[in-house]
Amino acid sequence: MVSAMLAARFSPSRVGAVVNRNVGALRSGPSYWLVLVSGFFEPVLYLLSIGVGVGALVGDLTLPGGRVVDYAVFVAPAMLAVSAMSGALSETTFNFFFKMKYAKTFDAILATPVRPFEIALGELAWAMVRSCVYTGAFLVVMVALGLTSVGWALAAFPATLLVGLAFGGVGMAVSTLMRGWQDFDLLTTGQFALFLFSGTFSPVQDYPLVVEILVGLTPLYHAVELVRGLALGELGWGLLGNAAYLLVMTVAGLAFAARRIQRTLCQ
Repeated sequence: MVSAMLAARFSPSRVGAVVNRNVGALRSGPSYWLVLVSGFFEPVLYLLSIGVGVGALVGDLTLPGGRVVDYAVFVAPAMLAVSAMSGALSETTFNFFFKMKYAKTFDAILATPVRPFEIALGELAWAMVRSCVYTGAFLVVMVALGLTSVGWALAAFPATLLVGLAFGGVGMAVSTLMRGWQDFDLLTTGQFALFLFSGTFSPVQDYPLVVEILVGLTPLYHAVELVRGLALGELGWGLLGNAAYLLVMTVAGLAFAARRIQRTLCQ
């Protein structure tokens, strides 16, 4: 399915047109800018309240490799991964669903030469703009607080792009299955559960074995492990497995979303 899509001709200019349409909508009023900026502060507040505030009570943590780090240093890369996830999901769930179901934006776009796969690719690219704004600003905060070095921040940034792509692709796929706004309650619950139990606030090795295995299957766990390993300079072969997991998520989500757009809107 994916190979067939990629083999078919698609125009980067048409993908760019989808992105440009979103840029035009961004310029139409200040409300979107307020939403965009506000989404950055949530993980920063978690970092300051839990990573720094609670961290003063927790003290140091020992990483699996034996390295001892301050609790805020442990939590910060996880909040960075959450920031990348949140930025991508915000754009590819609520906004994507509104454009597809209510604003009929995609119906109008499909009246042009743009194809469903190009819509999905353009929307994912636009989601990455939001994700990059969040993660880039968050990395600046981490460096300013001494939670990582400039070099490792630069190394972690491409990993946050992969995290955004993975969750953006899956976000679009899930949005095409939504029946109404009430279904987003399930999505929000699932996202919050991932946020709490993906090794964000404590090492997964502290969980019971069964829970540890289950957590190891979740996407945010792999995102946190990849970003934390690079941000802290804890390199290992396991990071390649984390990256492969996220890459599969990206391709599968993008392919499924494009197929659903075609089935739903091209009948």
